[in-house]
Amino acid sequence: MKLETERLILKEINENHVEDILRIRSNPLINQFVTRVSPKSNYDALAFILSIKRRTQTKEIIFFGISYKDQPDLIGTICLWKFSEDRKTAEIGYELLPDHHRKGIMSEAVDSVLNFGFNELNLQEILAFTNTMNEASQKLLLKHNFVLQQGRIDEGFPDNIVFSLYKGN
Repeated sequence: MKLETERLILKEINENHVEDILRIRSNPLINQFVTRVSPKSNYDALAFILSIKRRTQTKEIIFFGISYKDQPDLIGTICLWKFSEDRKTAEIGYELLPDHHRKGIMSEAVDSVLNFGFNELNLQEILAFTNTMNEASQKLLLKHNFVLQQGRIDEGFPDNIVFSLYKGN
């Protein structure tokens, strides 16, 4: 599966993306707001890719690598995951290498994935969980009409706040 925007290709990741995934998921600036075990080696990145491929096949996750149309290297990732049992709600997640911040890249990717989620997957709601200190992510979500869910808690992650976007908003 592949999505295209004006400047970007959102594509499935595979074993050829090991070094890109290692570079993205081990970046300290990206990880300052994310709680996860970062890959330490190509082996760890490959294990992550194989896990994503397996979870994609079982429709547990829809995961895209982000690249410019004229470049093969991934500069970020974006996904829909944590689908509700009735497949009407999902969570969006994203990350982008710092060299590409503030260029509208993630906004373009989010727009494409929201369109896909609402119009192709027929989602009714898309959630986003972000760290209270991650102002750039909050601005991105607000730009795309997400609404802060006051009082909603991200269980186990007290530093996160929750945003929601309903189909048609």
